[in-house]
This record gives sequence, C-alpha cells and structure tokens, in this order.
Amino acid sequence: MDSKHTIKPNEIRQTIDTFLSHWKIILMSIFIALFLGYTYIRYATFEYKASATIKIRDEKQSKKLPSIEEMTSEGLFSDGTNKIKDEIEIIKSKTLISNVIKDLNLNIRCFEEGSIKEREIYQNPPVKLSFFASDSVIYNLDTTLYIKIKSPTEFLSFKNEGKSLVARDNKDGKLHSFGSRIKTGFGDMVLTPNSGKYSPVVGSNLKISISKVSDLVDAYQAKINVITETGSSVIKLDLKDTNSQKAVDILNELVNEYNNDVLLEKEAVVKATSEFIDKRLAQVSEELRKVDYSAEDIQIKQGLTALDSRADLNLQTGQQIQSQIANESRNIQLIDYLQEEINSTDRSSDMLPADIGIGDSNTAQVLKSHNELVAQRDKLLKNSSNQNPVVIQLNNQISALKLNIQNSLKNIKSSSELTLSSLNRENSRIQGRLSSNPTKQRQFRDIKRQQDIKESLYLYLLEKREESAIKLGMDSPSAKIIDRASSSHRPVSPNKGIIFIASFIFGIGIPVGLIYLSNLINTKLYRKDDLVELLDIPYLGDVPKTSKKNKLVKKVDYTPKAEAFRILKSNIDFMLGDVKGRAKKIFITSTVPQEGKSHTSTNLASSIAFSGKSVLLIETDIRVPKILEYLNIIDQPNKGLSDYIADTALKPKDVIFKHKEIENLDIIPSGTIPPNPSELLMSERMDELFNYFEDKYDYIIADTSAVGIVSDTLLISHLADMFIYVVSAGKIDSRLLQHVAKPLYAEKRLPKMTMLLNGVQQGKKGYGGYGYGYGYGNNPNRKKKWYEFYKKA
Repeated sequence: MDSKHTIKPNEIRQTIDTFLSHWKIILMSIFIALFLGYTYIRYATFEYKASATIKIRDEKQSKKLPSIEEMTSEGLFSDGTNKIKDEIEIIKSKTLISNVIKDLNLNIRCFEEGSIKEREIYQNPPVKLSFFASDSVIYNLDTTLYIKIKSPTEFLSFKNEGKSLVARDNKDGKLHSFGSRIKTGFGDMVLTPNSGKYSPVVGSNLKISISKVSDLVDAYQAKINVITETGSSVIKLDLKDTNSQKAVDILNELVNEYNNDVLLEKEAVVKATSEFIDKRLAQVSEELRKVDYSAEDIQIKQGLTALDSRADLNLQTGQQIQSQIANESRNIQLIDYLQEEINSTDRSSDMLPADIGIGDSNTAQVLKSHNELVAQRDKLLKNSSNQNPVVIQLNNQISALKLNIQNSLKNIKSSSELTLSSLNRENSRIQGRLSSNPTKQRQFRDIKRQQDIKESLYLYLLEKREESAIKLGMDSPSAKIIDRASSSHRPVSPNKGIIFIASFIFGIGIPVGLIYLSNLINTKLYRKDDLVELLDIPYLGDVPKTSKKNKLVKKVDYTPKAEAFRILKSNIDFMLGDVKGRAKKIFITSTVPQEGKSHTSTNLASSIAFSGKSVLLIETDIRVPKILEYLNIIDQPNKGLSDYIADTALKPKDVIFKHKEIENLDIIPSGTIPPNPSELLMSERMDELFNYFEDKYDYIIADTSAVGIVSDTLLISHLADMFIYVVSAGKIDSRLLQHVAKPLYAEKRLPKMTMLLNGVQQGKKGYGGYGYGYGYGNNPNRKKKWYEFYKKA
C-alpha cells in the first residue's frame, strides 16, 4: 500500500463544500476588506515617481580598444565599474543633497488643511515667508506654523499645539497683517501673500512646516534610488515624492549640483598650477631684470657695444652645447621651485602643480595620481571627518606619493646636475680655443648666457600660464544628461489595483484560513468518510440533523429524516437476514450520553412499526431514561424494567405499555431509577424477559446505556443480535471514539457491531445529503403543486 496520501476528487469537493457552507462569513469578510482598502486609498497620501538618466564621462578611459577576452569576461566598461560606484556615492552624498534642499527651499513647506487630510502646495504657495535670522538658524529649525486667512490683508496665527485648524476657534489665534514684522522664538519674520491666481483664499487653513535640513537630507538619501548596470556608465535616478513636480525639480537640481561639484574639483587643480606659475613668474622676472641690468652695465663700462664678427664665428661651435646647458639649468630651476612648493607649509591646498614641463613622464603621472587622491579625500571630508578609516588610508597614500615625488625630483635633479657639469666641461674645452678672445668678451658671454637662461625660463612659464588659463575655460561637466527628469504625474503609490487585489485576497484569506485551521485542529467527526477512515467497523447509515420540533418521524412522512430511518431498517434486515420464529433483537448504544441513541431508538422503533411490523421498545438505560420524553407520553406508567427485575411477583406483560397513537409499538420503560443499576441488569430475569417476548414481536429494540461511561450495556450484550453504535456528528471526539469503540469491535464484545452517524448537517465538512429526499420527491401533495403550476404555465 502506498504510504503517500493521494488527494481524491471527492475530498476536494468536500473541502470546497466546507468553505461554501460559510459563504456568508467569507462574503462579509471580503466586503469589509474591500471597504477598508477603498478607505485607505481615499485618505492615503499619494506618491509620484520622477526619473532622470545621465552618462558619466570617463576622461581617463584608455583610447586603445579592449581585447575580446576583456569584453567577454567582464564587459566593455568593466574597468570603470568602481569609478561609477564612486560617482553614485558622490551623487547621493549629504553635501550635494543639502545644496539641493537649500537651493529649492525644500525645508519650508506649505500645506492646506482639509477635513480629513492635508495637501502640500509646492508651486506658487499662497503665502511666502521671509526671515531676518541667518540661514544657519533657519536650516537647523524644526517647527510648524498654523495660520488662518481672515481677510485679503489679515491672518490669524496659532500656537504649535499639534492640532488641526478645523478644531480651533478664532479667539485662540493672534491677528496679524500681511507684511508686518512678526516676532518668534527663532527671530523675526514677515509673511506676504501671493498675488493674482495664487492669492490666499479667505477662510482657508494653512500649515507651514519648517524642517531641519539634516533630517530632510537623511530622508531624501533613502528615497533617491540610483540604478546602473555592470560595465555601463549610464546611471538612472529615481525618486518618489508626494508632489510630482517637486520630484522632477530635485533630480534636475541634483544633476546640476553634481556637475558643479566636478567642475570645482577640476578648477582646484588648475588654480593650484596657475598660482604656482604666477609666483615663479614674478621671481624669474625679477632675476631676469637683474641679469639685464648686469649685461647693460658691463657693456657700458667695458665698451662692448659691438662684438667682432670673428668672435661670433668662433662661438658657433659652442652654441649647441650652450643651448643644452640652458635647458638643463631651466630643468634644475623648475625642480627647485617644485621642491620648495612641496615643502612649503603655508599652502591653502594639498594640490600640487601638474604638467609644468619637468620632462619626466613618470613624475608627471605620480603628480597626477597625487592630485586625484587629494580630490577624493576632500570629497569624503565634506561628509566625514579625519577619523574616517578611508580618509586615513587616503592620507597615507598621499604622504607616500609625496615622498615618492620628492625622491624622484631629487634623482632627476642629481642626474641633471651631472649632465650640466659634463656640458660645462665640454664648454670650457671649447672656450679654451677662444682664449685669444678678449677677457671682456668672455665676461659678456657669461652674462649673456645667464640672460638667455632666465629669458628662456620666463617665456616657458608664460606659455604654461596661458595653457592653464585656456584649460580652465575648457573643462566640461562629467555628467552628460541623456534624459532630464520627468514624471507621468500619475500616482505610483498606493496602487489602486494592487490595494483592491490585496484587500480581496486578505478578505477571503482570513476566513478561509481560520476555517481551514479550525478544521485542521478539530477532532470531531462530521461525515461518513471521517468515521470510515477512523474505524474499520461496518457502517450502517446516517441520520440527518433536524429541528427539535420534529423529533419523531410520522406515519406519512417524506422528510429526509424519515427516509433515513427507512433505509436504516432495510440495512438492518439485510445484515441480520431472515430470522424465523423469533424477533430481531437490536441494541442501540453510544460512547457518551447526548449522542442521540434514545432519539435513534424511538424513531427506528416508530418507523418499523409504521411499516406494519410489531416492535417492542425496551429502555434498558435505567440511569437516565428519555424514551417516554421523546415519545411525548405524559401519563407515564408506574412500573417498568427496574421494577420487573426487582419484584419477582411482576410478570413481563405487567410492565408493557402500549403506545396510543402508534398501533404496533409497545414499550417497556425504565421504571423506578434504582441505586444499583448494574446489579439489577446482571439479574437472570433480564434473560427471562427477552426469552418471553422473543416469539411475540418481529423486532425488539433496546435503548442501552453509553458504553464509554458505564458497563451496563456490556452486562446484557449477549442478548443482542446486532448492536447499533450511534456516533453524534460534531460532538464526539474522534480520539475518544477510537479509544472506546475500536477495542469493543476487535474483542467482539458487542455482537454484530455497526456504526450509525447521527445529526449530520447539510454542507458541513462537505456532507451533501447522501441522496436523502427520494421519498420527498414522491410526496403526492408536492406532485400536485408542480402539476398545477405546469398547467397554468
């Protein structure tokens, strides 16, 4: 046998019927949930979404094409992934968002109060606030102002009590005139009305909220969503806000602030270079002026106003060497200047001059890397402190690069000095050939050489300063705007469709879940399948639940209950077969009281009697007798079963009571309630009683005690041909039933034990009626009504 449980179609149908039996509760729950969803949508604050798309330019991106391996493994722009992440952090930095809030005055908001909720007026608010306090005070202020427009020129102000203006009385407010100076705890302010179309409406209630910029920065940092894909330099910005135009303005302003921040960073490097060049130009200009005066003085004193053409020819040989000497001297001088700049302690920035023409590409690259690290550290310091581990790491890297630059400059200078020394020796050798020239000419050439060196350096610095000025004006923003911020101006939250779907699911899910959970933990039995699956005991039938008014079946009865007992009689006859010469003795019991065994006994006896068979109904439950009550017998007999057993003078026929309305039904009531029921039932007179009536009736039905409570029934069980074990649907615990009934059947302590399910409800746990109503369809009165309806149609 397969251990896995297979879901059968009838089980699915029964589960569906179980839920359908509670359709009113489920429908009411759905209605309440949908109403709550509608109420939420009606009074919720709508949110709108704005989006913008930008592309980050990578100025350092290599011009060479990437290899196929690089493109297939990590993407075409994989090298820029970390840079894009860095730029995203810059875009969402507190500094940029704070600038946006201050530029758009987002910390001051105006609301129009309604009867249920308030509405923000973002564009063209009806009133405008002007403060006399400094911006630093306003940016750190957290307060709310309530005003009521009294007239076009006057308004009432209220204290910040956190209450709606609708509940306020005019006498609680203080009257002010528009344009007048109002004193507050944070400084004076002036409230002016808007003009024209957006002027304040008389009688309207306004709330002006002033929030801390820092709080708004934290809120918008969480709201702004930045999306990018790996290997792409395109960034999408999303923002949800209660006002669609505000969301659009914030994103556009954020992109502008980001571009301005990048331009300022680039200008910082150019500015540091320009300041360095200007400082050195002044120094070189002064040195060149001194050399020019020296040359002029020598020419005047020595009379060297014109040089001999033969000396010029002799000097041509050394021109190339002198040019090299001038270049090396200029290089050494620039290195000295750069070393002085690095070692200077009075500089306003750690930026170092870049691209000043030292002539060493490695040093120029290290200078560029140094300035990039300084810029990155300065960005972090805008939103952090020097104790930040990232800042500390960047400072260490900057110090290491600066030391590297100093060592490189020192090495380059040493190499240049060696080269210069070699050139000077070569020049001295050539000059020795010119020893015949006058000493005055040699002195003049020395001065002229110094003059050429200074002039070359001066012209070079002028060229670099011009390049720096041109570069300053040519810097472009890093963010290229692909799509400016836009919004559909339709609310994205709350979503009406999702809210109503969720409400419907919530409304149907709660009752269904509770019903399912209730059935899951419910150990009661409700239908035939429950009983058959629990106990492997023959199933005789079931009786539907009816009202208390219809306790007994009638002779002419077409109800499902009457039909159930007719079927029950047929099943009994089938199981017992043809018994000749004696009565069929049927005992009826249950696990506990109140399960309907007396109800079953009386109705079964009545139904059999109505069929023309003689029936003797014996009430052997002498502890709690109920048969006479069920049969509505008012004049109860004085003698009964207990009296017969106790009094040997009584004959069996002395305790028989004939039913006045049911012709074939005789009854032996329980009689006087004794103090020792079990001892009485053990008497031999019980056997004598059954033997006496065995050949006088067709059926003997005994209503016995509950076997799960007392042992009375077991004492007389040997007298029965069949036991009907009544199980009450929805009342008996399945665990108790299994504990009591299963051993009785297994040990055969109750002869021909069968199960009867009593009080089955239509629709309960999937119960569908099992065909009851066939007799109802044969009701002649009902046929007559349908026939008359058909004739009229």
